Amino acid sequence: MSADVSHPEAALLNGAAARRATPVAPVVPWPRSDRPLRIAILGWARLSSQGREGSGYNLNASELARGLALAGHTVAYLASGMNYRLGLFGARRPVIRKRERWGGVECFDLLNSPNLAPAAVNFRNMSTEISEPRATALVLAWLREVGAQVVHIHSQEGYGLDLIPAIEGTGIPVVATLHNYWFVCPQVDLLHREREVCVDYEGGTRCVDCLPGANVARLRNSRALGRSLEHWLGMYPADVVRKIAYGIKPLVRRVARGHFRAMHETPDSPDALGDPELALGFDGVERLPARGTQIDHDPPLRKADRPLPYVAAEWETNERVVFGAPRSRTVSLNIYGQRRSAGVEALSAASLVTPPSDYLRRVHVAMGVPEEKTRWVRLGQPHFDQINRRARRSPFYDARPWDPATATRPLRFAFFGTVRPNKGLEVLARAIPLLEQSVRERCQFIIRAQGYEFGFRKRLARYPEVSVWCGYDVYQLIAAAGEYDVGVLSHIWLENSPLVLLENFHAGKMVVCSRLGGPVDWLKDPRTNPTDYNGMFFTGGAEEQLAECITKLVTGEVAIPSAREIHQRTTLRSYPDHVREVEGIYHEVVDRKSGTRSSSFGQVSQTEPLSVSVRVGASAQEQTVRSSTLPCGP
Repeated sequence: MSADVSHPEAALLNGAAARRATPVAPVVPWPRSDRPLRIAILGWARLSSQGREGSGYNLNASELARGLALAGHTVAYLASGMNYRLGLFGARRPVIRKRERWGGVECFDLLNSPNLAPAAVNFRNMSTEISEPRATALVLAWLREVGAQVVHIHSQEGYGLDLIPAIEGTGIPVVATLHNYWFVCPQVDLLHREREVCVDYEGGTRCVDCLPGANVARLRNSRALGRSLEHWLGMYPADVVRKIAYGIKPLVRRVARGHFRAMHETPDSPDALGDPELALGFDGVERLPARGTQIDHDPPLRKADRPLPYVAAEWETNERVVFGAPRSRTVSLNIYGQRRSAGVEALSAASLVTPPSDYLRRVHVAMGVPEEKTRWVRLGQPHFDQINRRARRSPFYDARPWDPATATRPLRFAFFGTVRPNKGLEVLARAIPLLEQSVRERCQFIIRAQGYEFGFRKRLARYPEVSVWCGYDVYQLIAAAGEYDVGVLSHIWLENSPLVLLENFHAGKMVVCSRLGGPVDWLKDPRTNPTDYNGMFFTGGAEEQLAECITKLVTGEVAIPSAREIHQRTTLRSYPDHVREVEGIYHEVVDRKSGTRSSSFGQVSQTEPLSVSVRVGASAQEQTVRSSTLPCGP
């Protein structure tokens, strides 16, 4: 008896059978280490949030931690600077507590840290950022209790700069991976006022008005109140209470002014876009050479929608930063100058500093970090490998995506990132109107940006060749490789090792990129590599040069390589190779520090539970911080 395929339940059953019949990739076992270690990883973001908090830095740290746990290492993670709790008279003293177990990693929080994260909100707290003995003592006690054999710092925001020398002083080696310039720049990006590359901090005087900063005590108490409400009431009830509290002040202000109506209609709707051809319809419409496809929506721009200014860099800005650093680092005129010196001293005390780009390494060496303590370690990520495998298995792997003479569709460009000024979406937004009409109409621009992207959507609404979307996740990113042909990185800061650049290369995509920061270590420009290029450089912040690059690709003056050619011309690192390289570094620094092979250093049974009880404070004070049980295995 055959099933009635027209019946909804039968259709569902047939679909389930089809899914069962689909071949599933065999699970490849992850190799186990024959020399398991106890590893402590430090950062500021919640590890389980991955890229949703801390962006690329936390995505890298979380995937590395998970890979190490899969290999049989015991991994503990400590976050600081984000989580606070109320006490009887305000925010409580710093304390370390277990938060969760994620991906085989035991995750802890340093609650009530005197240093806030991310770094921008701690900008007026430099003396505490230089040295914070109380929180540093807590971290040292925690490291002893979890039995850490090696410490890997992925971000020290939320901690004091005295931490690395203190850890190294206990005999535990420290590996510091740099994801930005925080150790030598409290703004993090070496981007003055978030609009121009800082080539000389002028002994710290230029730092004073770089960021508005925040009232640290007020923000600490505000976070403590919010986190305590979430802890006591739960996430959603706490959000209701917060919104009520935020609304009381403007309500009182309105009542005092005699405005009793709480709700006000907005003067315009974002969907009510103007159209001068409203009555025309579409019958008998002819192509107008002078206007082309442009549409005069003319949406109103609010304050938040208006473009932010930036200062274009120079072609040699990378070199100016490196060669100018020795002169500028020797001067210290204020607390910010002292803070930069403390950052260099902290990194110099580490066993090894592992930037993900050689340019990032060279900047810190120029700032004073001993070169023999630095090593370039390329990043690898699980989603990189998925994107790469997708490209290699594609039937279009050997096909060049664009030939202007035979093309029957537009050349598709994609921007992936955020709306933060440093990512340079504004540069692309200014470059698109500079394109000749005949060039722009042969393009399609796909913009995916985390944050408030609606202002860019309204400003670019007149160009139907541009679509502006909100943020994305790694699942969408893997699928998006089929949606575009060329990636665009228009950043205005000294990028470190941008994940977006590597994602594009793993997808087999050519990249048009600002010549600022770490991308110089991967991208080969046709001007210097006429036969094996994988991208095009333009001067950071120079929108007219970006428009020229786009024009050369659309007209065919520069041919776009196939995905196979991009892979052949680019040095990429797989996720398993990245984890293995970092694991080898751990053994190297542990062996060097202890004088013995790490297999005999602090070995603990992988099945025996480790009782953890951290007590901090010697003669002056003794504070019980936490008591829990930390399993030794992943």
